[in-house]
Amino acid sequence: MSLHISIIGGGYVGLVTGACFAQLGNKVTIIEIDQRKIDSINKGIPPIYEEGLEEILKKNSGTRLFATNSYASVAESDVSIICVGTPPNPDGSSNLEYIRSAATSIGEALKDNTRYHVITVKSTVPPGTTEKIVLPEVRRNSGRDSDTLGFCMNPEFLREGRAIEDFLHPDRIVIGSSDEQAEEVLKNLYSTLNAPIISTSLTAAEMIKYTANSFLATKISFSNEIGNICKKLGIDVYDVMKGAGLDHRIGSHFLNAGAGFGGSCFPKDVSALISLAESVGERPQLLHAVIEINEKQPHKMLELVRKRIGDLKGKRIAVLGLAFKDNTDDIRDSRSIPVIEELIKEGADVIAYDPMAMINMKRLFPSITYAKSIKDVLKDADGCLIMTEWPEFSHLSEEFSLMKQPPVILEGRRIIKRPEVEGICW
Repeated sequence: MSLHISIIGGGYVGLVTGACFAQLGNKVTIIEIDQRKIDSINKGIPPIYEEGLEEILKKNSGTRLFATNSYASVAESDVSIICVGTPPNPDGSSNLEYIRSAATSIGEALKDNTRYHVITVKSTVPPGTTEKIVLPEVRRNSGRDSDTLGFCMNPEFLREGRAIEDFLHPDRIVIGSSDEQAEEVLKNLYSTLNAPIISTSLTAAEMIKYTANSFLATKISFSNEIGNICKKLGIDVYDVMKGAGLDHRIGSHFLNAGAGFGGSCFPKDVSALISLAESVGERPQLLHAVIEINEKQPHKMLELVRKRIGDLKGKRIAVLGLAFKDNTDDIRDSRSIPVIEELIKEGADVIAYDPMAMINMKRLFPSITYAKSIKDVLKDADGCLIMTEWPEFSHLSEEFSLMKQPPVILEGRRIIKRPEVEGICW
């Protein structure tokens, strides 16, 4: 049974969610304030890069998938899914302004409508948000009671660059609900996907998302701390983590030591959980350490390049990789950013290359040079810093002969096997 779904927010999560639900046979309307995104989606052109997204948009835009700036579709929908941003406040807590605004608009659109409707939060929000903000806002602005409205919290677990695969083949589906009827509607929505469904309370579902991301971030910072120790002892940290990760109690994922984590989720979510804990009188020492280690880690790249090259003033430093990870153009909290900032501060001549993220990074660093190719970025470079694990970088070999000799090649991500390459943790 197909449903009519309204997605509030056409950003990364909202667009991928809407596109995938349309691909599964549902009618989807994405509500977005950015007219450029609206036009792009309706033309079947993805406003962001995500593998497989363009094909889904071309297939479904104009038939099962639509974008608009109007909330009119909400009244005709079975489900409204809130996918707006929750950016960090200066103190690290989550800014819930867009969540509240979306809930208000949904409520207004449902006024004088008696059709049963489920409001679902997919945005990452602190425990209690759905129950204490979304639910009362929708009820107050719609004038409707609990018999005709249901509320769910359905967190997303999408990896950028692999989000389509993750949506269609999830490890699990978490549904927090206010009542059984709302839960059943959400279960029906996911009925064609083969994954275990975790049914829980609204607040537990919200906490599951923060817990999952914070645990993964902790594994990364732990691996980096072990890597820093191994570096001093002359031990290959990748051998160490391979041996440790084969223990089924530990697992092999997220144990790759390197320059640290970035992106739109891990830094923000760990900081938000710290803020939440401290608001109830708990000091999360481990989570504070996770952030502290991650902030220090990319600066170790600068320690290495100074050790190998000396004074960086006037030196030509090639930075390979600007996106926070491969297969995306997202630079949010990329570990390249603090590295480039420090190189500029020390007077280095920075030249950068990334297959997808140069346009985005140019908005942040307009004064550095952006190369058209890998060969251009390496030519006459005094040093090369590899910051993103793009597969094409792993095949580099003869290209390093274009650098000043002997080449100084430093890795923040372990992807190249050459004797002259030195890693941040190995």
